[in-house]
Amino acid sequence: MTREKTFTLVKSYKPFHSKFDPCPPIGRKYFRTPPNLYITFQPPNLEQFTPEEALKSGTLWKFFYDFYDNPYRERET
Repeated sequence: MTREKTFTLVKSYKPFHSKFDPCPPIGRKYFRTPPNLYITFQPPNLEQFTPEEALKSGTLWKFFYDFYDNPYRERET
């Protein structure tokens, strides 16, 4: 039996909460990991943003761009 690993840039953890802790539990905490952590070298001929788009996105290469979505914000359905 093998489990397929799912790749995600958003990670979460639940902080320890003691039964003697006077504060209410925090719940899940979320954090993001940048895409460059998952490659060991920069492949040649990566697709690039235009200079204007690169200034807005913070990176020249589209592969390394990661849109930030606030996990604590209420979703509109």
